[in-house]
Amino acid sequence: MDGTETRQRRAGELGLRYTLSTGRLPRASEDGPLSVPESQRVSPKPLGTELSRETALSIGLQVIVPFMFAGLGLSGAGILLSYFQHWPVFMEVKDLLTLVPPLVGLKGNLEMTLASRLSTAANTGQMDDPREQHGVISSNLALIQVQATVVGFLAPLAALLLGALSTGELDFEKVKLLCASSVITAFLAAFALDSRYLTPLVCIGLMALTPVWVLIARKNPPIVKILKFGWFPIILAMVISSFGGLILNKTISKEQYKGMAIFTPIICGVGGNLVAIQTSRISTYLHMWSTPGVLPLWMKKFWPNPCSTFCTSEINSMSARVLLFLVIPGHLIFLYVIYLVEGHLVPNSKTFVVFYLLAGLIQVTILLYLAEVMVRLTWHQALDPDNHCIPYLTGLGDLLGTGLLALCFLISWLLSEAELDGILEPASGPP
Repeated sequence: MDGTETRQRRAGELGLRYTLSTGRLPRASEDGPLSVPESQRVSPKPLGTELSRETALSIGLQVIVPFMFAGLGLSGAGILLSYFQHWPVFMEVKDLLTLVPPLVGLKGNLEMTLASRLSTAANTGQMDDPREQHGVISSNLALIQVQATVVGFLAPLAALLLGALSTGELDFEKVKLLCASSVITAFLAAFALDSRYLTPLVCIGLMALTPVWVLIARKNPPIVKILKFGWFPIILAMVISSFGGLILNKTISKEQYKGMAIFTPIICGVGGNLVAIQTSRISTYLHMWSTPGVLPLWMKKFWPNPCSTFCTSEINSMSARVLLFLVIPGHLIFLYVIYLVEGHLVPNSKTFVVFYLLAGLIQVTILLYLAEVMVRLTWHQALDPDNHCIPYLTGLGDLLGTGLLALCFLISWLLSEAELDGILEPASGPP
């Protein structure tokens, strides 16, 4: 949302200095849901002038460039995964494949949550002072390094446990390799972990850095609250994503799911990117135009009618429509890139393309609606949506995306088999 004048006025009125980036906003009082001191309460103001500056076109122009670049990056990730899945280490340690959705989902659990916090801080005037910018940014970056280390160690444990539940075997020899690989991926690094001594050294080295990141993060009091109380959303989201990884692990090597490795990062990433944008926008909207614990009159329903989420003239409904309209063109472009580069490894039937596009549309529609619901619920509870909503939604996006993608491959394969049987039966019959 734009408008420096609006930003500064609303930030001053709402007393937002203390709210952004905290694990919990001020709690509700006993005599009502409002928890903000009397001096910080505001009367409703007309919203039309400032918000009318944003149109569907302006939102689309802001979103489309980063969305396309991110999608092309995800396409590249899918192509690399399709290549690496045949490496000996992936063939021997299948649980590495289970880690793919949770680690792809780290961008939602950590980086997108960071972006949402900084976006809200910028839009509410908390970063207008250049002296405060360095402290806000450095403490937030240190926070996600701590979170990346912890989640990087927990993700392989979840992968191992899920693998053990599905196979009945638990191999503790894989723990060091999985932990080191997961943490390094979380830090956006790449190493060849061939040595039995290198993997524990990497784990120990990265763990040793954690106190440094904690000390940097502690310089910002709101970040300290997230360090203490902000773990549940990202850990639960990691567990949800791990179920998507289990689906990938079980399907990737089967002939009827050929191409699953290429499309998994794309469908998971596209859904996560779009719902994170919408969640951040709604959260910033509430920080600018309401007080913690109190929903605006037009957002009082916790479970709004889906039509109001997508079909009204309200600004958040408009942005939801724009994001939904990007799904089909975006996936078509990414599909075209995949067919150009690795066309022999993916289904080339129109049936698969139709079901794939339908799966992407269903995934994003569900996520955008849940974003509206979850932001309202968390704001009503005086929780900051920037920290609590995006991890859950991207985790659900990974699970939905992987599950729907597997269903697309299965339906496409069944239909092609039925069509083949229909062709062969008359040919083998009596003349």
